[in-house]
Amino acid sequence: MRALQAEVAALRANNAELRRANEELRRDLQQVGERAANEHAPPVPLRARPIPFSQVIMNTALPTTSLGPKVSFTGVEDPEAHLTAFHTQMMFTGGSNAVYCKLLMSTLSGAALEWFVSLPDGHITTFDQFATLFREQYLVNKALTRVSYDVFDVKQYQGESMKDYLNRFGVQVVRLKPIDEAMMVHAFIKGMLPGPFSESLLRFYPKTFTEIRRRALAHIAANDRVTQKQGLVGPVRPREVARLQPMRVHEATTEKKGAGKPYKRVQAGTRTRRDSSPKHNFKWNSRS
Repeated sequence: MRALQAEVAALRANNAELRRANEELRRDLQQVGERAANEHAPPVPLRARPIPFSQVIMNTALPTTSLGPKVSFTGVEDPEAHLTAFHTQMMFTGGSNAVYCKLLMSTLSGAALEWFVSLPDGHITTFDQFATLFREQYLVNKALTRVSYDVFDVKQYQGESMKDYLNRFGVQVVRLKPIDEAMMVHAFIKGMLPGPFSESLLRFYPKTFTEIRRRALAHIAANDRVTQKQGLVGPVRPREVARLQPMRVHEATTEKKGAGKPYKRVQAGTRTRRDSSPKHNFKWNSRS
């Protein structure tokens, strides 16, 4: 019995020794595999790829709370409009010169991104330089500069409401450079179609375009109320029910006595004469 217990204890000790040896072998193999992976796939330095930004810009990290602008440029849009939208959204986030460069680059896609990657390595050092290169590259997409007299080209279409014409005229004014107030008033009235509102403006000529807006809004509101009133349908008039007039007691009694005979009042102290004409009219012929 004691010999059997000693043999079991020896087997347990042998198994524990084998487990320790296996664990050491597994650790050694894992370390060898990690060293081999590092040797065969060394990390590529960031500057090994061609990047148009300078090293100073690349070393600047973006703030974690910064949200990228929600605009995109593919190469066919107006570069000035894109930069305006970019600056408008960056007013809320702010950032350094390097942050502006990286976020503007993030808005490029398609052919515009290919143009950016083709720039020389480390060529861009400031945001102003990046914006100038961007404008020059896509200068052909820039919208034509409008002049003040272009406002006279805005005309009210046939069937166009006053509200739509006013909005379209206002958009054109915003796109133009600051123009004279009197010119705006004259151009708006000249482009209107004949109607009650145009006659009102000609009779009482406005001095400013703000006055035109105020009077146009009142005219639109009045037209809406008239249109709603014209669309209303009145209720059907109910049929009138004939009401019997109450009769007096003596009239009801007289009517029962002389049923079927017309009732005729006779003044007091007068007599009614009977018709003296004969009921039958016979003619005598003496020749017969």
